[in-house]
This record gives sequence, structure tokens and C-alpha cells, in this order.
Amino acid sequence: MEIKKDRVVTIDYSLRDDTGRLIDSSAEAEPLVYLHGNENIIPGLEKELEGKNPGESIACSIAPEDAYGDRDEALVFKVQKKDFGENVEVAPGMQFEAHGENGVQIVTVVKIEGEDVTLDANHPLAGETLHFDVKVVDVREATSEELEHGHVHGDHGDGECDDDCDCGCEDDCDCDEGCCN
Repeated sequence: MEIKKDRVVTIDYSLRDDTGRLIDSSAEAEPLVYLHGNENIIPGLEKELEGKNPGESIACSIAPEDAYGDRDEALVFKVQKKDFGENVEVAPGMQFEAHGENGVQIVTVVKIEGEDVTLDANHPLAGETLHFDVKVVDVREATSEELEHGHVHGDHGDGECDDDCDCGCEDDCDCDEGCCN
């Protein structure tokens, strides 16, 4: 069965940057399972996988505009330490959730100078060309519930459900431990 919109796809992958440094891989974890055509993975990789079948492998490079976008220096800004609240230790490299006009966003502490904390709201891979090696493991039809929710439920290759899901559909899911995405 070939990969196309609204099918559940299971892939093994490795992701490297321009220097060849390994950024992420499913080798030491479970394969990635996602609902194709529903913005669950970056658009460039989704396009590269379209039409592929189980057993096929691809190597591709995804430009920033088809991945996490270009870096936007307007998303680097300063706040005061006191804005984090009392008894909150802040250090470079830490990441926090920020709630703004565009919903929840992850921000990274870049540096601290006195009471000034410089934050970066760019995705950590913004501006990067991403190099993938992908093997298609499985493709199946999505369930009506998966289509309704826009993400995968149930089997992640091991038959287990995630019990730490925060997608908000727990009450509507049929799996024993809440939502699986």
C-alpha cells in the first residue's frame, strides 16, 4: 500500500545536519508512526515520502523553507529574570513553554546577563537544511477516529499506547491509557 493522504505511515529514520552530525534517529527507539497529509511531520519530508511503499528507502535533503523555516532574529528577545517567577533557576540551554498570540511556543534561554535573560523562540532547527535517511516500514489505512483527530491512535509498532499524551482527545480515544499520537 503506497503512502498518500490520510494513511498511517511507519518509518525508520535518521536525521543529520549539514556537517553530518546525527540529530535524531529511530534506531535506538521506536519507528515514527504518523498520519500522512495532516501536518504531523515537516512538509518537505512528507512530500518526499508521497507514493512510497513499505520496504522502500530514500535519502533526501530538506531545505529550511520546507522544514522549520528560516531563522527570524525578531524571535530573539530579552526578558527579566523576575518574569520567570520566584525560585525558578534559569540557565542557558533551558527550554520553556511560552503562551502567546500564536499559541504555545518553546523558547530557549540563550544567555543571561545580570537580570536580562535572552530567549530564542525560533525552532532549534530553523535555518537548517535537514538530511534524512528513511525506510518505509508500514503503511495502513487510518481509522475514522484517527482521521477525525488528525493523528495516529493505537499501535506504535509495539502495540502499546503512550500514557503521556497531551493532545486533548483522551476522553474520545478508545485505547486503554488515553490518546496515542
